[in-house]
Amino acid sequence: MGTATLLTTMHWGTYEIRAENGRLVGVEPWSGDPDPSPIGRSMLGTVQGELRVARPAIRRGWLGGDRSSPASRRSDEPFVEVSWEIALDIVAAELERVRSTHGNSAIYAGSYGWASAGRFHHAQGQVHRFLNTIGGYTGSVLSYSYGAAEMILPHVLGSTDALTGNHTTWDGIEEHAKLIVAFGGLPWRNTQVQGGGSARHEASAALRNAVANGARLINVSPVRDDAPRGVDTEWLPLRPNSDTAVMLALCHALIGKGLHDEAFLARYCTGFVIVRAYLMGESDGQPKDPAWAAKLSGVDAATIEALAGEMAAKRTMLMVSWSLQRADHGEQPYWAAITLAALLGQIGLPGGGIGFGYSSTNGAGRPEMGFRWPSVPQGKNAVAHFIPVARMADMLLNPGGSFDFNGAALTYPDIRLVYWAGGNPFHHHQDLNRLVEAWRRPETVIVNEQFWTATARHADIVLPVTTALERNDLAFSNRENLIVAMKQAIEPFEEARDDFAIFADLAVRLGTSDAFTEGRGADEWIRYLYGQAVENAGAAGVKMPPFDRFWQDGHAELARSVTSQTFLGAFRADPERHPLATPSGRIELFSATVESFGYDDCPGHAVWREPREWLGNAGLAENFPLHLLSPQPADKLHSQYDHGSVSRANKVAGRAPLLINREDATARGIVDGAVVKVFNDRGSCLAGAVLTDNLIPGVVQLPTGAWFDPARPGEPEGLEKHGNPNVLTPDRGTSRLAQSPTCNSTLVQVSRFTGAVPPVTAFDPPATMSLSDASGSAGAKVFCKETLPF
Repeated sequence: MGTATLLTTMHWGTYEIRAENGRLVGVEPWSGDPDPSPIGRSMLGTVQGELRVARPAIRRGWLGGDRSSPASRRSDEPFVEVSWEIALDIVAAELERVRSTHGNSAIYAGSYGWASAGRFHHAQGQVHRFLNTIGGYTGSVLSYSYGAAEMILPHVLGSTDALTGNHTTWDGIEEHAKLIVAFGGLPWRNTQVQGGGSARHEASAALRNAVANGARLINVSPVRDDAPRGVDTEWLPLRPNSDTAVMLALCHALIGKGLHDEAFLARYCTGFVIVRAYLMGESDGQPKDPAWAAKLSGVDAATIEALAGEMAAKRTMLMVSWSLQRADHGEQPYWAAITLAALLGQIGLPGGGIGFGYSSTNGAGRPEMGFRWPSVPQGKNAVAHFIPVARMADMLLNPGGSFDFNGAALTYPDIRLVYWAGGNPFHHHQDLNRLVEAWRRPETVIVNEQFWTATARHADIVLPVTTALERNDLAFSNRENLIVAMKQAIEPFEEARDDFAIFADLAVRLGTSDAFTEGRGADEWIRYLYGQAVENAGAAGVKMPPFDRFWQDGHAELARSVTSQTFLGAFRADPERHPLATPSGRIELFSATVESFGYDDCPGHAVWREPREWLGNAGLAENFPLHLLSPQPADKLHSQYDHGSVSRANKVAGRAPLLINREDATARGIVDGAVVKVFNDRGSCLAGAVLTDNLIPGVVQLPTGAWFDPARPGEPEGLEKHGNPNVLTPDRGTSRLAQSPTCNSTLVQVSRFTGAVPPVTAFDPPATMSLSDASGSAGAKVFCKETLPF
């Protein structure tokens, strides 16, 4: 096949890909990226490695009738490899059986959106489009990353702007900000990634420029390293989950000193009178003053007082990490931060005000293109049932059960079939032992996968899917002006097919081919989407090259129609002409809507609610005295390419690294590199100890992403060997408002592991056999003949 060098885009960057004779031999960052991520190197040795799913595979027990049973052996028995024709016939027959017997609401399409940066081969879009053509599915809303914020911000600010887009751009911050206070920090590791793909990583440079222009940058976090790389940053350590208390105390200090902006509050906000009574203790007898917050947070009262005064005196930008709202009562730090920003009166000013998720991804703070890129239309879902995404295990365990969500009383559907394409719930869901139990309940689990992840191992039917290097696609990102022709670089691995081809063949079997494909093949869809992009860009005054020229060149850099913006700048300039989409049209420091829901865990304004699980809970902390934080890893995106070279190089004793304060380690006899056991009442895992002074005592940090590796596969208990923190995190909602994850409210104990250390087996592919071998084995007698279409 010769040698080829192509450009392609991943969620963690754009890379030059070199292939020789059908083999991937080189991955180098695009020359235009000023701060490239190393994650791309993990594609070498993995996209054509032993962990790829080679052929359609069906769990032997499922073929034998083992379905929806406490004795189900999902993840703990061999897979039978079959032809595509047999696999597709079985999948189509199973989908038809479930929807005709139980209705389409019994199908859960639990896909998540990070599978591919390509616009067409986006697994979530493909599976949702396909299922909508056959009558729909039970779906999910919100995000594991920022679900609580996604729900509270529309009530307070009228939209999710400044959470996932429309932030104040870096140029204004660089020029005007004189104080940047980052609650939850600005960790470099998160700026590597961006949904839809990245081209230029610019966050660190922007922050360096801001500091060089005289800004003081403060990282408010239990972790010193929650800071941008190579930027002069001050560290203000505090107890995890106490940010809300500190924010409320800053508000109290501003009011007490008469430094709050009464004119801004009167013109742009509602509810300040009610909030003021709470802050000053008039409504509940407890002033939220710095002395009160100091006891909860560990931050000195004088430090809080001084910081409030400096905030009022300088152009101040408040930055709030996504991580803060992944905790008990996660809605509150966001509402409290907005309240603080409103009292400062700088919302809508260049370099001032507030933004959410700066450095949580690469995109925040970067100017957008001024128009929307197209994506594959998913169609209309005829099923009304849905769940907040983090309530998946609750749904599987409690069919017919009720739950509260954003003012409504909803019911969990009875799920009989799960179809997963893109994402890894055995990475991003909480309390994985509980998930293992819940995962036994559906009758069938179907997964489209590239690698033998834990999700594939826990499936009944696994269909092998191509990687982005094995198909053509387009890379468009709303924060990038680089568009990339993601040309196929290597042949598909073994019998892998792309998701579109799989669903097109299923649609033929189920009679919806025309609705799904609209008469287009994959390459025709790519050309069609590009044509839509040309129209959208043209309407905004941005010219794109003709498709054939673009495809030949491999990429194009476009002019930006938007180069700078200030969050809520138009609202500040004229709130009558540019009102917010709240009931009042203004910032709702008090929301009558939220108050009307009657939720004691999320009332009508920002409040302090003690977390259910934190170091301030003396009863729990007596047995589990360490607060566990589980951030995005620095060496991969979520769990993607955990088996790659970049991730493996950062493991300790072959496991995920557990950062622990030297003082805490010494008290437990733990040394650098030791294998340790991390445990609580929900589960336990092994990790490799890394001693550090960059955490406050009483806090440990275990990044997410280690492939789930239980010592007893298929059993909802026992030791996890690889360092997956979600065997420890609680599976409970932030509040009845958002029902979002609370992984950062987790207490654990850590001890040095004694005895023989079990090997990590997460990267060992499961046993497979041919259909002829399976049918000729001793287990053939239990095969359900009607299952097979012959």
